[in-house]
Amino acid sequence: MPRSVNLKLSVKFNLIMSLLLISLFLVAAIMTYRRERSLVNRVAIDNARSIARQIIETRDYISSVVKGEAENNYNLVPQVVATNVAKRMTAGSDYYVRQVSLRYRNPNNRPDAYETAQLKLFSTKSALETSSIVNEKGEEVFRYMLAMKAEKSCLECHGSYDKAPKFVQERFPRGHYSYDYRIGEVIGAVSVSIPIAELYRQVGANLKVDIAYRSAIFLLIILVMWVLIRRSIINPVQLLSEAIVHVTKTGNFAERLPLRTNDEIGHLIAAFNEMMEELQRKTLQSRESEDRYRKFIEMSRLAVVTFMSDGKIVISNQQAEEMLGLSKQALLGESLYSFIENGDSIRENVTTYLQVGGWGGMAEESFQRVRRISGRVTEVEMSLVASMTDQKPLFTAILREITPGKP
Repeated sequence: MPRSVNLKLSVKFNLIMSLLLISLFLVAAIMTYRRERSLVNRVAIDNARSIARQIIETRDYISSVVKGEAENNYNLVPQVVATNVAKRMTAGSDYYVRQVSLRYRNPNNRPDAYETAQLKLFSTKSALETSSIVNEKGEEVFRYMLAMKAEKSCLECHGSYDKAPKFVQERFPRGHYSYDYRIGEVIGAVSVSIPIAELYRQVGANLKVDIAYRSAIFLLIILVMWVLIRRSIINPVQLLSEAIVHVTKTGNFAERLPLRTNDEIGHLIAAFNEMMEELQRKTLQSRESEDRYRKFIEMSRLAVVTFMSDGKIVISNQQAEEMLGLSKQALLGESLYSFIENGDSIRENVTTYLQVGGWGGMAEESFQRVRRISGRVTEVEMSLVASMTDQKPLFTAILREITPGKP
């Protein structure tokens, strides 16, 4: 049998409410963590997209307004300007930004394996923006890439070799992949990287605050529910249980419980009060009947003994005291069968009566030999009468002493 069946109702209720509170905390923590993580991912994508677009817009703008200046100042080359702008924009942040291309000219812009795969995807134009979380050297990293397309201004330096500025021709020979760009062609991408540990660091702080607020709310709700359920269900049931135990121990049917509600608990308490009232009435009637019966048998000149099916004496009169040699108090609980020499035969007939409702061939009246407690034997004529009291059979033996010389 499980131990839980031995626990009090209040303990079971407290355990259930505690489990419910813990479950709510866990569900809230998981949902909050997922929501915070999703929010951080969206913010990271938005920030990475904003940085990438600013870099691309800067490159396109420089490409459109700077003409021959780059020949004398290499830092005005659109690619170089965009790279320097990216460094300044992300200085002091967790973002690592660079420009990459499959036709890279600067070794620093050589794409890694992830960037190479995304650039090949961009070249098919099936996607121009990607983001994902990848594992790099045992560490999770957020990656974002936005494709860069060739604009008309790009072709001034990277169109045909013959139309390229002289400083470009000097830097890249004929046939180099820096030439023959086409408008709208994907020529590279802006790549943004952020370590997940840094990205989610704020999630932990937000999660603690959110869980604290949610926990306080859940705790308040649980406490309110606990108070309401305890007052409306647990306390009335406990009061009813204690009243039943008290009635069982004392036999006092005057116990009544206050009726405060008209719900199922109220109906249960009302039924208990009605039952107590009925039991009190029947007990009073039974006592009155027993008193009348005692007075009646005390008036009898014959010995009268009332006993249960197992022979235990429950009522006897003064004549029975004299015949059996014990007081009424001493006779209580004694077996009548032990005072009759043929007691076993009477016991068998009583058992047969209980089973089949008849005396098993034995007459209701019989002659018996009664042995007094002192050992003296008296011959008696015994009459048995069966009755039912509170669903229990009782038997009354009327014993008339036979005077020698008289029938």
